[in-house]
Amino acid sequence: MQKRLVIDSQLLNITIDRLCQQLIENHDNFEDSIILGLQPRGVFLAERITKKLKEILKKDIQLGYLDVTFYRDDFRKKDAPLIASQTKVPFLIEDKKVILVDDVLYTGRTVRAAMDAMIAFGRPKKVELLVLVDRKYSRDLPIQPNYKGTQVNCLESEKVLVELQEQGLKNDNIWLITGNKT
Repeated sequence: MQKRLVIDSQLLNITIDRLCQQLIENHDNFEDSIILGLQPRGVFLAERITKKLKEILKKDIQLGYLDVTFYRDDFRKKDAPLIASQTKVPFLIEDKKVILVDDVLYTGRTVRAAMDAMIAFGRPKKVELLVLVDRKYSRDLPIQPNYKGTQVNCLESEKVLVELQEQGLKNDNIWLITGNKT
């Protein structure tokens, strides 16, 4: 297994700052905008972005966690039962601008499932997608991010690993892993 560092801690902080500034430019002081982190790994990024936005804007930003396990198109095809994470959306999203946040955009199937799951909480005015890493050339569905931290070219056999301090790790890093994944 080979690991190649794509983004280190310092560059990741700059990237997240840039993403927050883009959100501020497009979301009128977050008056009717909310953030939904996609379980399991998107919530760590969503928490970091929400914290940064609160510091900059000096106001609360609505944050929820959305689990898409039972909305996946491969839900019944798995050999082992899938274990769902917590969905926590303590507000209605009716007529709100929703920003879906995930760490890596790969095939687009998780985002499609998220849009189905989200409808249980109301019909949003607009839905946008923010990802830290966009895996280029890997989409199965015509889904593209509105905001992306970086884009990587990688083979089907390669994996993008996002490590954030919010996950209990010492440093923030984004790795491209090639070879045998153990």
